[in-house]
Amino acid sequence: MAKSDPRRITRTMPATQLVALLLAFVLAAGVGGVLAAGLVIPAVAGVNAAADSTVEIYDEVPAELEPRPMSQQSRIYAANGKLLATFYAQNRIVVPLEEISEPMQHAVIAIEDERFYEHGGIDVQGMTRALANNVAGHATQGASTLTQQYVKNMLIDQALQDGDQFGVIKASEDSISRKLTEAKMAISLEKTMSKDEVLQGYLNAAQFGSRSIYGVEAAARYYFDKHASELSVVEAATIAGITKSPSRFDPTVNPEEAKERRDLVLQNMWKLGYISTEERDEAKAASIKKTLDVNPTEIGCAAAGDAAFFCDYVTKEIVNNPVFGETKAERQQLLYRGGLEIHTTLDPKKQKAAAKSVKDAVPAGDSSGLQSAIASVEPGTGKIIAMAQNIPYTPAEGGKNTTRVNYAADPTHGASRGFQVGSNFKPIVLAEWLKEGHTLSERVNATKVARWPQNFQTPCVGQLGAAEPWAPANSEGVEVGYISALEATYESVNTAYAAMGYQLNLCDLRDTAWDMGFRPTNSSDGKVTSPEKEDIDIFAPMIIGTQESTPLYMAAMYATLASGGTYCSPVAITSVSGPGGKEYDVPDANCDKNALPENVANTVVYAMEKVFSGTGTARQLGGLADGRPVAGKTGTSQLSAQTWFTGFTPNLSTSVWVGNADKPNEDHTSGNVVNGQYHRILYGSTIAAPAWKQYMDQAVSDLPVKDFGAPDPSMVGVSAPPPSTPDDGGDDSSDEGDGGDDQGDDDGDKPKDDGGNDRGGNGNGNGNGRADAEAAWDAVQNGDWESLGDAWGDN
Repeated sequence: MAKSDPRRITRTMPATQLVALLLAFVLAAGVGGVLAAGLVIPAVAGVNAAADSTVEIYDEVPAELEPRPMSQQSRIYAANGKLLATFYAQNRIVVPLEEISEPMQHAVIAIEDERFYEHGGIDVQGMTRALANNVAGHATQGASTLTQQYVKNMLIDQALQDGDQFGVIKASEDSISRKLTEAKMAISLEKTMSKDEVLQGYLNAAQFGSRSIYGVEAAARYYFDKHASELSVVEAATIAGITKSPSRFDPTVNPEEAKERRDLVLQNMWKLGYISTEERDEAKAASIKKTLDVNPTEIGCAAAGDAAFFCDYVTKEIVNNPVFGETKAERQQLLYRGGLEIHTTLDPKKQKAAAKSVKDAVPAGDSSGLQSAIASVEPGTGKIIAMAQNIPYTPAEGGKNTTRVNYAADPTHGASRGFQVGSNFKPIVLAEWLKEGHTLSERVNATKVARWPQNFQTPCVGQLGAAEPWAPANSEGVEVGYISALEATYESVNTAYAAMGYQLNLCDLRDTAWDMGFRPTNSSDGKVTSPEKEDIDIFAPMIIGTQESTPLYMAAMYATLASGGTYCSPVAITSVSGPGGKEYDVPDANCDKNALPENVANTVVYAMEKVFSGTGTARQLGGLADGRPVAGKTGTSQLSAQTWFTGFTPNLSTSVWVGNADKPNEDHTSGNVVNGQYHRILYGSTIAAPAWKQYMDQAVSDLPVKDFGAPDPSMVGVSAPPPSTPDDGGDDSSDEGDGGDDQGDDDGDKPKDDGGNDRGGNGNGNGNGRADAEAAWDAVQNGDWESLGDAWGDN
C-alpha cells in the first residue's frame, strides 16, 4: 500500500461549525492560553470523526510565524537612472508605513478590521457576530482580522517562494487547519510585532487586483500612476475595496461593482470618524473611470523597447553568475522575487542612435534576409554603452520578424553562435607581427601563393596536417607583388597577410589574440559557451579570421587598441542592491593594463587610421563628422556571408555586423538588394561601415576629442636614408630583382624562404625610392605621422 502523503489537503466543514470552533479556541485561549484552547476544541466539534481530526489538526499547527522578506519586483535601470524593465512573480514594491498615506491606512482598517487597534490578533466580538449571522442563515462571514489576513498572505508567499504547491493550497483552503493556523499565529505574532508593523506588513502583502498586483505601492502606481504616499481618500477607498475579491472588485475589470465596494469603504471610514460627511459625499460622487490613471507594469525585457537585447543580456548575467546564488533556480528566483535594484552601463541616448543605425541599414524583414547588430564599449572600463539589432526582441521564438537571439552577444548571453570575423582579425596578426620584430614598412608578397599548412610555425600543437596547400584569395583588397604591411592593412589584402602569418609563430598569435580580448564562440570542438585560450583554433586560416565571434567581443577587443593596450571584459552591471540596502557583488571587468604593449597598440592603431585617410575600401567614410582621430577595420568572410566594420576613438569602440544568422554560409557575391539598393558584392565597407559611421557620429558628439598615442618609430620601420649619390636616371631594376626572388621562393615548400627576404626592396623600379625614404624619415623626425603614412602610401 502506498505511503500516505503527510501533507495531505485537510478536510472542510460548514461555516457554523468552523466559526464555533474558532470562537471556542479564542475564548479558551483568553482564559487558559493557547495550549488549553486545544483541549476545548474537540468538545465543541462534537464526538465522532470531527473530534479526532480536529485534535490532529491542532497538534500540527505551528505556534509562531517568522516573516521573511516578501516577494517583490526587481527593476533594471540605465546608467542615467531611467527604468528599462521590471521582473516579478508578484508585482509588489515593499514600502515602510510612513510612505503610505493616512487615507490608505484608514481605508483598509475601516473595511477589513475596524477593531484592529483593540484586539490581540483575534477579534472575539467579530467572531461572535459572524457566528450569530451564520447560524441565522445569513451570508457567511469569516471574521478574519488584518493580522490573520497578514498571516495568510505570508504563508502563501513563503510557500510560493519555496515552490511548495501543497503549502499554497493549504494556506488558501477553507478549512479548520487554515483557520487554526491563522488564529494561533496571529495571537503569537501580535506579541512580537507592534500594530503599525502588522499594518505595514498587511498593506505590503495583500493582493489588490486581478493582474498580479500586490501591496499598495504597486496598486497606487498601477491604478493611479502615483506613489502610495500620495493616495487621496477616494483613491485609497478604491484600492482597499479590491482585496476582498481581487478579480471581482478590480475597477479596470468591473467598475460598477468596484464603485459599490469603494462606497462601502467610504461609508465605514465616515462611520469611524476618519473622514467628514462632506469628504464622504464628494468621494462617492466621483466616477471610477474618471479617477483612474492606469499605468500597467509590463513584465520582462520587452518593456525596454530598443534596449530589450541589452536588458536580456543583463538578466543572463544575473541568472548565470554564481555571485547571485548557488544554483540557476535560486538566481532566477532572486531576479523575479528578490526586489533587486539593478543599475547598468547603458547610455540611453547612444542606445537610441545604435538601434536606429542598424535598422536604417537593414530594416527588419528586409527582402535580403539579412540581419544587423551593433555593440559599443568604453575603452579602459569594459562598460557596454549600447547594444542593438535590426530584428525586434521577443521572449519566445515563433513571432514573425522577431527573435530571442541576441546577435551581438555570445551563446551564454544571447543564444548566438557568432559569425566569422574575416579581416576584423587582422589587427591581431599585425600586433603579433610587430611583437616579433617586424615593421609596418616591411614588404610582403601580396601575390596569391599556395602554402602547405604543415610548414607554418605551430610548436604548441605540433605539425599541422593537410591534404592540400592553403591559398587564400582576397575578399576586398586586390594586389600583386610586394607591398608594405601598412598598405596590406588598410587595403585589407588577404594574400599579403597570409605571407605575414607564414613568418609568425601561430601559437604566439593565439596568445596575443587571447590577451587582446578575442573570444571565439565556436571552435573545432563545437560551440563555445565559456571561452578559453585553447578554444582559439591554431591553423593557417586563422590569419584571415575564419573563426566566429560576436560584435560585443570584437568591440571589446578593439577597445584594447583604443586604450593603448588595456583589455577589459565587457560589463553591463554597475551595482545591484536588494531590500534593506543589501549590496551584491557584480561581475568585474578584470582590466589587464598589460594585455598588449602600449607601443605595439599605438602602432597598430596608426596603421588602422589609414583605413579612413588612405586608399582603403572604407575610404568613402571619410572619418567622423567632427574630424576627431578614429581608426577601424573592415571584415568580410568567405563568399561575403558575414560582413563587419569595427572602429574606435580613444573613448568609444563599436562593432557592426551584417549577415545572415540563419544561413551563415550564404553567398553574397553575385548581386544583392538591401533596403532597396543594389550591391553587386557585399563587403564590410558596403553596409556595416556606413551604419557604424551613422552611429558613431552621434555617439561621440558629447565626448571629448582625444588623440591616440604616438606610434613607435622603430615599429613603423623607417631608417635614415643612405648618403646621397648621383642619380643616373636609370630604372632601378635592382629593386625589381629583389622582389622577383621573393616571389619565386614563396612556394610554401620552405617555411623560412617566404620570410627571409621579404624585408627587401620595394620592387617598383620607379627611381623615386630615395625621395620617398627621405620624406618618410623627415616625417618620423618631426613626429608627422600623417605625412609618414602619405609617403609610404604612395609606394
